[in-house]
Amino acid sequence: MKKQVTPKKLLPLFIFLIVVTTGLSQDSIPVPIAPDSVRIDSIVIDTIVIRKTQDKIKYIPRGVNLTHPVISFKKTKPLKDRFKRFRIPSFWQKENNVGINLSEVAFVNWNAGGNNAVSGLGFLKFKRNYKFRYFKWDNNLDLRYGLNAQEGRRLRKSEDVIRLNSNVGYRRDTINNWYYSIQLNFNTQFSNGYKYPDRDTPISRFMAPGYLFFGAGTSYISKDQRFNLYISPLTQKSTFVLDQELADKGAFGVAKAILDTDGNVITPGENHLLELGFLITHNWDWNISKNIDLKSRVNLYSDYLNSFGNVDIDWELNLKLRVNKYILTTLGTQVIYDDDILFDEIKDANGIVTNPGEPRIQFKQVLGVGASYSF
Repeated sequence: MKKQVTPKKLLPLFIFLIVVTTGLSQDSIPVPIAPDSVRIDSIVIDTIVIRKTQDKIKYIPRGVNLTHPVISFKKTKPLKDRFKRFRIPSFWQKENNVGINLSEVAFVNWNAGGNNAVSGLGFLKFKRNYKFRYFKWDNNLDLRYGLNAQEGRRLRKSEDVIRLNSNVGYRRDTINNWYYSIQLNFNTQFSNGYKYPDRDTPISRFMAPGYLFFGAGTSYISKDQRFNLYISPLTQKSTFVLDQELADKGAFGVAKAILDTDGNVITPGENHLLELGFLITHNWDWNISKNIDLKSRVNLYSDYLNSFGNVDIDWELNLKLRVNKYILTTLGTQVIYDDDILFDEIKDANGIVTNPGEPRIQFKQVLGVGASYSF
């Protein structure tokens, strides 16, 4: 009869087989054999990386630059514009312009005849404008003086202007272009004026006349400041004749001197004439094209007290043709009508004025080519 083998008897045999199998098995990477001179327990084995030798680059694209970078300033170009340092923003805008216009005529063996002549006109213009939110203050100063030299005669004056304008405005909001304004205008000249060829008797001098307008009203000023319309229902006009000889003659509307029968002055003429009236001024700058500008300036004044409805006109129109930054051609006209300026005075044999003359339209035209510089 066979003996039956139970699981309990097979268990020791199974454990024995596991122990023997574990001792005889090895890892996939065998333990390296150390040299005899080195102790095995002093060697630490870590990860071993085997790399293949890299091939040299045989083809180099054109866009690749494998050379070492070299710093060079040979191709460095200077700045075209001067470096401008940062400045704190200002509410002032300024413009300065100086220039000269020249015209010349020369004749050599000219059959039609003519005299050699040279004319020059120098001008200075300054602007100082302030604008911040509701407040605006514009100031303009215009100075012009011209001379004409012609063969066979002395120098003659061709232009003489001193003009100062100042306008202070206030508006209720920043959207509206209408301002409550106070405006001051002042006009006079530099040197004596003559009715050529007479050079002994001046017909005008510095502050003879001199005109001062001061009043309050309203102004419409466009955002680009090229259009300016000022309307004043109350403006004081002061006419100054500080040359007593001209004042005694009653020039430019002032009260003339009272003379006796022998022509001696009993009461000298007044040096000041005060008027109160209505004033409209208009300034318009129109950029016709890139190098062509048209500028118009109009003053209209009517006196309430003496001759209301009679309008004094001063209209100046200038066309500027700019060749480049410095070369400028100017074509200008000016029309003046003032009933206080009389022409063609008539005197009798004793020198007594029998006809004071009459007001006339004054017209001036100027054409010049010259240079101007703004800074």
